[in-house]
Amino acid sequence: MLTMFQNLYDVGGPILTILLLASIFTLALTGFKYWQFRSDQIGRLKPLKSAIRALDAGDEQGASDQLRASKHWLANILLSALPLRGREGLVARLEAEADLALQPYEGGFRVLDTIAQLAPLLGLLGTVLGMIEAFQALQSAGSQVDPAALAGGIWVALLTTAAGLSVAMPTSIALSWFEAQTDRERAFAEHAFTVLVTPETRETSAREIVAAGYGT
Repeated sequence: MLTMFQNLYDVGGPILTILLLASIFTLALTGFKYWQFRSDQIGRLKPLKSAIRALDAGDEQGASDQLRASKHWLANILLSALPLRGREGLVARLEAEADLALQPYEGGFRVLDTIAQLAPLLGLLGTVLGMIEAFQALQSAGSQVDPAALAGGIWVALLTTAAGLSVAMPTSIALSWFEAQTDRERAFAEHAFTVLVTPETRETSAREIVAAGYGT
């Protein structure tokens, strides 16, 4: 392992070594986040949607049974809120609890975003430093310039830019996917809280009462 890092350092300098370490860290963090999302059923909303439909239809017991059977993070919040239906300010409180519950799943997003933004800049920095060294060698050689050596120096310099982009693009894709999943969870939570407070059965009853009043 040390020999590999030494060879990499000899080829691309410290910038390429830093990018390799960043890629290893990003891969490990992405794997952990994916395992976390899958183990806690992030994105698997089908059972919860079924429970919300039952709640919307007035079947509170059926919704409660389905929520108890779910291991989704939102299920416990909805279960604890069922006895509090009709209480003023319930939606705002539930939204605050949902934001708090989602924080562990959003952990690491800032790190991935930082790597996605800095990796291309590090690659560009490595290229600039490499080009400076190449042109310094060109100046020192004077009229006895070896085009092959110059081309080799430029190739090594451009390697860091390619490495930086290779780290940044997959990191950005992974971050976008994770953020899309949490945004979807938050949007569904808001919908579920609204249904919890004002199910369709109550709205229908209100419309029927108003219609009956106009009819008389």
